[in-house]
Amino acid sequence: MELRHLEYFVAVAEERHFTRAAERLRVAQSGLSASIRALERELDAELFVRHTRRVDLTDAGRALLGEAHRTLASAAAARDAVDAVRGLLRGSLTVGSEQCLGVIDLPPVLAGFRRAHPGVEIRLRYAGSGHLVEEVRLGRLNLGFVALPGPAPDGVRLLPVATEEMVLLCHPSHALAAFSSVKIADLLDEDFIDFSADWGARRINDQVFARHDTVRRLCVEVNDVHTLLDFVHQGLGVALVPAPVTRKPHAAGLHVAALEAADAASWPVSIAVPAAAPLGPAAEALLTSLTSPRPR
Repeated sequence: MELRHLEYFVAVAEERHFTRAAERLRVAQSGLSASIRALERELDAELFVRHTRRVDLTDAGRALLGEAHRTLASAAAARDAVDAVRGLLRGSLTVGSEQCLGVIDLPPVLAGFRRAHPGVEIRLRYAGSGHLVEEVRLGRLNLGFVALPGPAPDGVRLLPVATEEMVLLCHPSHALAAFSSVKIADLLDEDFIDFSADWGARRINDQVFARHDTVRRLCVEVNDVHTLLDFVHQGLGVALVPAPVTRKPHAAGLHVAALEAADAASWPVSIAVPAAAPLGPAAEALLTSLTSPRPR
């Protein structure tokens, strides 16, 4: 089985289209189609259901996709390891992060890493923590900066970075703005603004209310921090957010209240890495740069 065949297979699987996959890989479509047919013959299984305008993965194709990602990631790590022995740090580094983690300021971190290692191509993707850990598990991300409660999912290790508290945000005219701390029982009749189900903060909030055997009235779901703050500014609901969110300039003017000790909830920020597969020299170097003391 050739790595090239697996690369072509992954491109078609992700694009759901032979022409787009060929354009992405900058190869002739006839050559790509021939490689997929050769792979199907070798595996004695059809990997795609061909339609007029798209292709879909078969059960065999879905089974192969995760393994193909892991195999290609391991091959890239092997090439990078050889370069590292020769004193070179090259290759690509694909990083994922949830927005506004606060405890890690990624733009200067990645800019500094790129200056130190210009031979490494860096790709950064933003998404919810649930999606990011799955991408790490499948080998599509080298590492991810996530905020997830509970134990690490199968196939992933979580390296703790910091923990922040969840706090209440509300409009200054809201009745709760008279209090510096609140109980979950005070919030049962409120309209809530929260992130989508894939975000770490949302999962923590769902767990908090599940412990009280109650369900929130969720009136607005958003996929970015600034939109959440906009809705709170308009008085359309309250929000339970990680403390770093309240330090953003866009949060100025909103009232912040702590959760009382009995109801307190923590927001753990971690770096998700594969549990078994090697990180590779570039990912190892990035982790080292995050843990090394910075010059004053």
